[in-house]
This record gives sequence, structure tokens and C-alpha cells, in this order.
Amino acid sequence: MDNRFSPETLCVQGGWTPKNGEPRVLPIYQSTTFKYDSSESMAKLFDLEESGYFYTRLQNPTNDAVAAKIAALEGGIGAMLTSSGQAANFYAIFNICEAGDHFVCSSAIYGGTFNLFGVTMKKFGIDVTFISPDASEEELSAAFRPNTKAMFGETISNPSLEVLDIEKFARVAHAHGVPLIVDNTFPTPINCRPFEWGADIVVHSTTKYMDGHATAVGGVIVDSGNFDWEANAEKFPGLCTPDESYHGLTYTKAFGKMAYITKATAQLMRDLGSIQSPQNAFLLNLGLETLHLRMPRHCSNAQTVAEHLQANDKVAWVNYCGLTGNKYHALAQKYMPHGSCGVISFGLKGGRDVAIRFMDHLKLIAIVTHVADARTCVLHPASHTHRQLSDEQLIEAGVRPDLIRLSVGIENVEDIIADINQALLA
Repeated sequence: MDNRFSPETLCVQGGWTPKNGEPRVLPIYQSTTFKYDSSESMAKLFDLEESGYFYTRLQNPTNDAVAAKIAALEGGIGAMLTSSGQAANFYAIFNICEAGDHFVCSSAIYGGTFNLFGVTMKKFGIDVTFISPDASEEELSAAFRPNTKAMFGETISNPSLEVLDIEKFARVAHAHGVPLIVDNTFPTPINCRPFEWGADIVVHSTTKYMDGHATAVGGVIVDSGNFDWEANAEKFPGLCTPDESYHGLTYTKAFGKMAYITKATAQLMRDLGSIQSPQNAFLLNLGLETLHLRMPRHCSNAQTVAEHLQANDKVAWVNYCGLTGNKYHALAQKYMPHGSCGVISFGLKGGRDVAIRFMDHLKLIAIVTHVADARTCVLHPASHTHRQLSDEQLIEAGVRPDLIRLSVGIENVEDIIADINQALLA
């Protein structure tokens, strides 16, 4: 479908255009393999000379249609679904970094990604420097090394809710000849399109708002096609020199602007296999069809709840970029003028112990290890998702020990507020 259609139309109809007599709704191609009439036909697929399907680990029609929809929503040229958001983050970096390489990353990111980059990927010989998203361009530049290959940040960080200055990060990355990779999970392309501000690669945990129903874990990598790998060829030999595992094919020469996303699919997914199942891709597509309807409701509900919390004398502090006094309000208005996301963080007077007692008294709002779906839910990161981090690491990741993460759903906002009020009284 033409990417010039509005996001609302792309949510409903993007990615899948049935031919005469084909199913109107994207079907689940629940098959591991695909049949061909000749050996030569399949050989051309294995040599990447022709596009087509031969094994679902590499490509599947259901997955490809959903990936195409997300690429269109982000304004990219291609995308690849993964089994989770963590897999998307790993592949996005590993596609251009190898042992001995380095990348720069905002310190305000999801705890699981912080651990993936700071602990697990170091075991692969890939080093990372974490730096505050609020750092100046000079401070960001100082983190770069001759072997730096990428820069990474989250549009809105989970759970600290810091807003990334995408243009600033893009300027620094491009000055050093590397791409900017942005995790756009919380705003989704409905509220922010990082490519329009200079980002080169976008990743998502599709498990969150894109799915919207908490039914299917998944991730996606979207390629803008804008980064000139050949202009920085010495930094990216994996893209700009022959790949012996594909008969000496060079991705930039064979696939041009599609080099990065083709390598991610043909090489990394081939070898590591973190695929999204066609069933999960089908469920993700159902979620995407209402994304443009749900995001405004999440944002309006969250704004109302944030203002209510701010006015309550039991609440110590509230962090939501929609509040006029918020540190990131101006950046949010620049990058997300129509709303940010439905996630709020706040602390109660009395600290960690009071936060836990408050959560235990909630009735409508559930304690779950999840965020950003239709149902309002709550989490205490220091006790749950980030419990592997020390207090010092928590602060570095922008997570205060008393922080409560409230993911405001699409229920009636008065019911959500009533549940918060009774728990605060209890």
C-alpha cells in the first residue's frame, strides 16, 4: 500500500493488499516450508537472487505483511519481525557490531535492555558506554571511540519517562559516521516518527501498544534506508565487504538502501532464528488495526490521571511529560505534539514501603509485569523488572527506588481514579 496514505488508513489496510479472490483479512500462513516446482527456483532464493518464501525462519507471508505495515507507519523502506523486543534490540546492534566494537547508548533505557547491552553483549566482545540523554553534544561526542559503530536511545524511556532529544542524538551520531537507533515503543508511530527527526533505524517491542491486548510477545526492526553505509564503509565491513556465507555477495552493492534490513534477515535471522511466529504476527496485526484509536485514549486518560495525582497530598512527585511543569514538556511538545503515551511514574510520601502497600490495595488496577496494553496496570520497578540492578544502577537508569510505574489503559478514567483514591486512603 502507498505510504502516502494517512497513519489511520495504514493501520487498517497497510501491508496486505489481496488479489482477486484472495482473503480480505490477512491469513495465518501457518507453514514452516513452501513448495517449488524446480530445483533452480529454490536455488535462486538461497542465493538471494530472487525474493520469495522457502522457510519461515527467514520469511513468511503473514510476517512480511505485518512488517510492511509497520514500515509504512514509521516511514521506513523495510522491516523485520522478531520474537521479542529484546531480540529486536540485540539484532539491531549485532547487525553492525562485532567483537572489538563499541556503541554509545542513553543510560535512560528499559532495565532489560540495559542488562543486555551492559552485561550480555560484553560477553560477545561488544562494549557500550552509557551516557545521560540530557548530556550536551560535547559530552555525547566525548563518549565516542574510533571503534564506535552505533548510537542508541529510547524515544520515551521505560520506566523513567525521559524524552530523547532525537535531533541532538542524530547530529552527534552522524558527525561520527554512525547510525542512530531509536526504540520507539512507547509513543508508537502514531505519536512520533523518529525518522523525520534524523534517526536511521527504529525498533519496537510490539508486545506493548502495537499488540495492545497483551496476547503476543514480539519485536520489530525498521530501516529508514537513509544511512549511507558505503560513505562509512571502513566502519561497516559486514555490509560493505563480501559475505562468504552468501558466495561473496556484498549487501550494499546487491541491495542498495535495503542492505541493512536484508542482512538482518538473511544472515542474523538465518543463523540465530529469533522469529516471530505467524500466529503472533496475525494477533499483532489485529492490534495494529486499532492503534490509531487507542493511543489518543491512552494519552487523554493518562493526562487526567497525572493531573489528579499531582493534586493529591499523599503523592510526593509525578513524572509525565504532558504536565506543563515537567522537565521534558517542551521536548515532548516538539516531538509528540498530539500526545506521548499512557505511562506515568510517581512516588508516594513514605517511599518504597508505602508504594508496595498502595499497590496491594488496588482492585481494578492489576500488578503485572507488563506495560502499555488496554488494561490499566501497575509495577514497582525496583522490586520487579529492575531488581537485578543496585541502587546506584537504578539511579543511573533513571529509576528511583520509590518509583511506581502506572500504565493507564483505555477504561473509563473516572473508574481508574476511583481505584487510585481508595488505595491511597487504605
